[in-house]
Amino acid sequence: MKIKYNTMIVKNMDESLKFYTETLDFEIDSQYDLPQAKIILLKGEGDAMIELIQNKVHETGLYSIGMDVEDMNAEVEKLKSRGIEFVMEPVDINAGSMALFKDPNGVNIVLVKHS
Repeated sequence: MKIKYNTMIVKNMDESLKFYTETLDFEIDSQYDLPQAKIILLKGEGDAMIELIQNKVHETGLYSIGMDVEDMNAEVEKLKSRGIEFVMEPVDINAGSMALFKDPNGVNIVLVKHS
């Protein structure tokens, strides 16, 4: 497994964007304005990205960590054997498949198998 992205819910997108781009030197990879949320993906060194989301639904803070996996079924079975209970079993998505469980702090851990 390798970290692909971290998703953070932010209070103020402009302030957060300025911090990550001007202070930490991340670059904007892509951005989306949805009816319920504004989303900006930032890229630094390496492959992992930061996803900033501003909306009125979720609390501010770390929301999820996305992990790339090579074999979804094998990874899910391994984690289940270690006591992990999945909130969402593997489902097909446009990019491949995904599954979701929570860490002990309630942070969503998203497994993604890209096709």
